[in-house]
Amino acid sequence: MSFLYLASQSPRRAQLLDQLGIAHQPLLADDSEDAEALEAVLPRESATAYVQRVTALKLDAAVQRLKRRGLPAAPVLCADTTVTHGGRILGKPADAADARAMLAQLSGRTHRVLTAVAVQAGRRRFAALSVSQVRFATLTRTQIADYVASGEPMGKAGAYAIQGRAGAFVAHIAGSHSGIMGLPTFETAQLLQQAGFRL
Repeated sequence: MSFLYLASQSPRRAQLLDQLGIAHQPLLADDSEDAEALEAVLPRESATAYVQRVTALKLDAAVQRLKRRGLPAAPVLCADTTVTHGGRILGKPADAADARAMLAQLSGRTHRVLTAVAVQAGRRRFAALSVSQVRFATLTRTQIADYVASGEPMGKAGAYAIQGRAGAFVAHIAGSHSGIMGLPTFETAQLLQQAGFRL
């Protein structure tokens, strides 16, 4: 395989594919596609079921997009990351107040970060799940307010980016640092090898 399509706007995912030495091209949604609707949580849905379902839906949409645009055939990679604490899925904050509330909930506690990855290569689909535990230090109201004011939490699951300023909040992780960033390199490498890439 010479390259793949990355169906994600995340610069972190692109950087992690670069790290693996995988050539990739963006395959982003049209304005007519409602990407946010795919991320709606179903009643009583677990975080594991949610992140795997959303990733599969995103991959389905990306494969259709590839066909619709008549682009050269190549594997397509999708991923989705979610944060969960106390049985609640913490998605992207709706506003600054929501971001502050999420960070206050995570302060001084351990939460889980789940990233599902899926690759479509022809008729074959390969999928994997990375689960990590992250413990935050106890944060003051000022720390939370300053971080939210930076704008970094917006658009991020759980209202933080471990590769950014929030890295200073992380007291301990058990799992995959790259998975917490949005694309677990170990699991992704395994999927890509199954799809025919040489790493």
